[in-house]
Amino acid sequence: MTTFLLVPGLFMGGWAWDAVAAELSARGHRAIALTLPGLGERAGEDAAAIGLAAHTDAVSEALAAQDTGVVLVAHSYGSFPALAAADRQPEKVERVVFVDTGFPESGEAVTTSMPHLAEMAEDHVIPVPPGIDAVHGVPDDELARHRRLATPHPFRTVTEPIELTGNWRTIPTTGVFCLANGLSLEVARFLHGTGAPQYAKLAEPGVTYFELNTGHYPMLSTPHELTDALVRASAGEGLDLWGKEVGS
Repeated sequence: MTTFLLVPGLFMGGWAWDAVAAELSARGHRAIALTLPGLGERAGEDAAAIGLAAHTDAVSEALAAQDTGVVLVAHSYGSFPALAAADRQPEKVERVVFVDTGFPESGEAVTTSMPHLAEMAEDHVIPVPPGIDAVHGVPDDELARHRRLATPHPFRTVTEPIELTGNWRTIPTTGVFCLANGLSLEVARFLHGTGAPQYAKLAEPGVTYFELNTGHYPMLSTPHELTDALVRASAGEGLDLWGKEVGS
């Protein structure tokens, strides 16, 4: 049995992982779907008081509460608090799985690469966008559920820079790329090929990848395929940077 700690992206609470968590449990694993402060059922909390540190603390507390190491799964924005928490407690994390996102560098904020979020902000939150574009392949029933349950996102969490010591780099990682959103092994190989030091980890032993034929919300669009990738990732399986099967 593996424990998976599931961290959602912008505007979503633990509810986003319902289908994946149910399937992980059905396969004999333990799934903890985290709702970060100010989101989901916690949307009534004071958004002005919630920054990236509060989200990082929430992930850190969830890690500390586990008796064994976990597979830490982070979707999109969730990579910031998840990675910061893993950097604090690398001994608690068996693997970090990045779902359709890269890994941030110390000193980087979400708005470093997504400055438009700052333009959207009002009253200490980023309002929920009108919808999810069709390219992401989310079924109508899940689109309706997203419209009903998505909540404004605390603004300070995307403007505050992440602070990392580099401890997380000792942890095995997996990238799950959603091809319809533009991330792929080809992009990862290009980044590694630039020779920039921050991309050296992409080719290290213990780093694996999966490509899914879906958009940015695979927990909503293809939960079965995503669950397969998570279970295989927990066993060290997947593709290496050059597309060769490893670990199986």
